[in-house]
Amino acid sequence: MDAHSRGRADEIDPADQWVLNPQTGNYELRLDRSAEQPAAPSRLRGSSAPTTASGRGTATDAPVKGTATEAPVPGQRRRRVPEQTRGGRQTATSRRRPKQGASRKKKALLWTGGTMALVLVGGATGAYLLYNKLDGNIHVVDPVGVESKGFRKGEAFNVLIIGTDKRTGAGNGGYGDANSPGHADTTILFHVSKDRTNATALSIPRDLMTTIPECQSRQPDGKILTIPGQQKARFNVSLGQDGRDPGCTMRTVKELTGLDVDHFMMVDFNAVKELTTAVGGVKVCVEKPVDDPKSHLKLPAGESLIEGEQALAFVRTRSSFGNKSDLDRIKVQQQFLGSMIRQMKSDETLTSPTKLLDLAEAATKALTVDKGIGSLSKLQDLAKELSGIDTKNIAFATLPVIDNPDEPKPVTVVPHPTQAPQLFAALQSDTSLTEVKKKEQDAKNAQSQAQAALLKGERSTAADVRVDVYNGSGIQGAAQSTLSWLQNEEGVLRSTNKSNAPEKAAKTTLTYAPNQADQARKLADLMGLPATALKPGTQDAGVREPMTLVLGADFKGAGVPVTGPAKAPDVEKVAADQQVCAK
Repeated sequence: MDAHSRGRADEIDPADQWVLNPQTGNYELRLDRSAEQPAAPSRLRGSSAPTTASGRGTATDAPVKGTATEAPVPGQRRRRVPEQTRGGRQTATSRRRPKQGASRKKKALLWTGGTMALVLVGGATGAYLLYNKLDGNIHVVDPVGVESKGFRKGEAFNVLIIGTDKRTGAGNGGYGDANSPGHADTTILFHVSKDRTNATALSIPRDLMTTIPECQSRQPDGKILTIPGQQKARFNVSLGQDGRDPGCTMRTVKELTGLDVDHFMMVDFNAVKELTTAVGGVKVCVEKPVDDPKSHLKLPAGESLIEGEQALAFVRTRSSFGNKSDLDRIKVQQQFLGSMIRQMKSDETLTSPTKLLDLAEAATKALTVDKGIGSLSKLQDLAKELSGIDTKNIAFATLPVIDNPDEPKPVTVVPHPTQAPQLFAALQSDTSLTEVKKKEQDAKNAQSQAQAALLKGERSTAADVRVDVYNGSGIQGAAQSTLSWLQNEEGVLRSTNKSNAPEKAAKTTLTYAPNQADQARKLADLMGLPATALKPGTQDAGVREPMTLVLGADFKGAGVPVTGPAKAPDVEKVAADQQVCAK
């Protein structure tokens, strides 16, 4: 690193930065300026050094480790210098010096590959100790009833990232609630697609009112505590409250989203401070100067590089941006995380063993994880699964919510009745929020030409669609929620709730007359109905006669396509490769 940063990478073989000390049997790092060696063997300390014709000492002027009874640590080898002809030109057998721009990447790869190979292979003893140290840093919790499936090719997986407000760690006494057992203050469900090309980071508001299911928690003495479920509770008490552990939060998220949560990672205040310091700071942007006396955050307008306490203040502040709500704080946290991901994947981090080691040390100390990823080797497996995802294909989104209708002056929120189920369905069907064109085409190709022909033709306007809605899904209130969505969001005003169907239906169907085909196509577009759901009649209907829509067991929610979304739902999102200024 030292030689490379001083522009001397061409003179020193990077792999020889690490040299074997024959006395200790360990590899030692040589970063001093004594790298150049003379043709003759090095003299012992105290011996006079040979001089050149000009009277200057050779590279042996620098002290060399070793005594008369102790073998010295070998010096670094010089790279071969091309032989010169009498005219000063290289001979035919000499190599041409590559252009500087073309060689930079090769140098970085050579330095990283050569040095790390020697650290991990040649210095086996040191590597073993380092591995054990990092492995021992990780705190593991084994939630009751949570089974680790590992990472299977061709299967999507979900990791729950939990940031707690527990005040553990040096310098955190003034933060958060002094008596808090560590609630789920910041929660992100990280969904990784089955083809590993994209990911969605879904933030769940801590003030969301939801159902916390009954769960079991392993206590410090080893006993299993059963904690009753709770209706209409704040999401953040799914952790810490009444002895709940991260396994309870995992169950709560599954209950909310319908998605299996495979693993969790939990961090506290120290994680933000130590990780940002390890990578040399994270770049953030604010539209206006910030001076928040509560979080002690002070930033000028524009871009700033923050780390440590300042980084923690940035992600904690609620008084500096937007309407000072937790929802606006979530946006700021997403911008921060996107920038941190970019910094971690940047060349200045990936090509710096010092930063990588600091990052590994900070990350392993900060993490509490489940047993399925509770070792350094398993975390490496997770990293491999994520390594191929481009930052432009990592989408940050927030669970769509509305004010809690049960509160006169709402301070909490509830899931949006139609947008939230749409987003859950997108994740369940592994639909990317960033790359959807291929999926749209795949969805179209899945229908046979005969079935697709039913959807070809003219469409009426939403205002001209007449339809009676029957609930055969077995889900209470499905017809009414669909009716509200059709009328309030899609403009299908001539729709009627006909309550329960005569019997439960396995599939959703839309029955229509030949002269209602344009209405049927329009409704199919709005509801995401496949061609197989359309049931054309043989006789024309009257002018005011409605079509018949029966919701079946495949119904997933108002506005959620029955076949699973072929395109991303219309929710606010930002890609991890975008630098956004907090407002």
